[in-house]
Amino acid sequence: MSFALPPDLIAYLEEIDKFIAEKIVPLQASNDNNRFFDHRREHARTNWDNKGLPRDDWEELLSQSRRLADEAGFYRFCLPEEYGGKNGGNLWMAAIRMYLAKKGLGLFNDLQNEHSVVGNFPDVLMVREFGTPAQKAEFIAGRLAEKRSFAFGLTEPNHGSDATHMFTHAVKTMRGGVEGWRIDGGKMWISGMHRATHCLVFARTHGKAGDAFGITAFFVPRTAPGFEVESYEWTFNMPTDHATLTFTNVFVPDTAVLGEVGKGLAIAQTFVHENRLRQAASSLGAAEYCIEKSIKYARRRKPFGEELSRNQGIQFPIVELQTQVEMLKLLILKTATEMDQMTQKQIESTLGDKVSMCNYWGNRLCTQAADRAIQIHGGIGYSRHKQFEHIYRHHRRYRITEGSEEIQMRKIAAYLFGYVGPKKREMSKL
Repeated sequence: MSFALPPDLIAYLEEIDKFIAEKIVPLQASNDNNRFFDHRREHARTNWDNKGLPRDDWEELLSQSRRLADEAGFYRFCLPEEYGGKNGGNLWMAAIRMYLAKKGLGLFNDLQNEHSVVGNFPDVLMVREFGTPAQKAEFIAGRLAEKRSFAFGLTEPNHGSDATHMFTHAVKTMRGGVEGWRIDGGKMWISGMHRATHCLVFARTHGKAGDAFGITAFFVPRTAPGFEVESYEWTFNMPTDHATLTFTNVFVPDTAVLGEVGKGLAIAQTFVHENRLRQAASSLGAAEYCIEKSIKYARRRKPFGEELSRNQGIQFPIVELQTQVEMLKLLILKTATEMDQMTQKQIESTLGDKVSMCNYWGNRLCTQAADRAIQIHGGIGYSRHKQFEHIYRHHRRYRITEGSEEIQMRKIAAYLFGYVGPKKREMSKL
């Protein structure tokens, strides 16, 4: 049994490095674009006078780098060939995200807004799986041409992890001779709404609160009458793109429904395992960055004429972090490899707990590594002249989103005690 990455994957990482060096690094170095990544990053990225949203010049720079990556054939790597991709699997995507995050911040990979020269496309895969031909033409081709995009409208002001209790609802109606739905309610923490042309709104169409069946997904145009962006919530890491939305007597035709009526929750959960594993890989890579920088600094720094790294108070915390990194890396790569050999249904029934282990521990480990790096570096570590504070503030978010730590741990416990998963039949006999 070999635990080494496949040679062709290693070669692909080298190709990515070559592209970054030739195309992305020069772009970042031009026109003072480094202001978006050095100690000025938060101020340079944020339009404080426009609701704290990302500045246009920042988002245009990201768009430029994506176009370069697309032209070079890297950006669509994980997409099917029919959309210009290379059918990139979970193992390769996990390894790539781990590798890029380990490099630190840069125009090649900045996870604050899920930007990377190797893109992640859960929205495209979702529409490919559930969309009509017309929806695929609009939201896949349009998305790849940067003419269409949709935000994901699931979370509400009073309902996050308990999504089946959402208060946003939709009822059948007719307007102007067109069959459709009236939507009323609200959503919160909806990322990307400042640029999105649509919001994929999840609303209860029938059933009672708590029922998994009875939730439907609707493509709602940003311009629909009654659709309002009430505010953008300022967060630990700025700029923000997290909108609070309200829907008052909003009408959409039947053609706006994604998938089947009443089965929207399944859509919301589609590809969640892929996303959680890829997020874990990114967090692990960022943790490795923090650890490596701390090790090098501790060797160079010589308080009282002695290397800082000779102190066990420095060594032992780093040893613990690196031990966790090595164990988690193997679990991520093993889980990704197994996922590549399974269907979505098989992944959920047999690997859901492993994905949750990777995700919740990867995100926690990253924040612990960033915090330790700040401590080891002292004053300069606390400053914005190092990346640790940015990494901490950003990755702290993932301990809440993508399924909070507590939800992930509950899922793992359900597998362990046999309430779900492969041990359910055996454990039910105890």
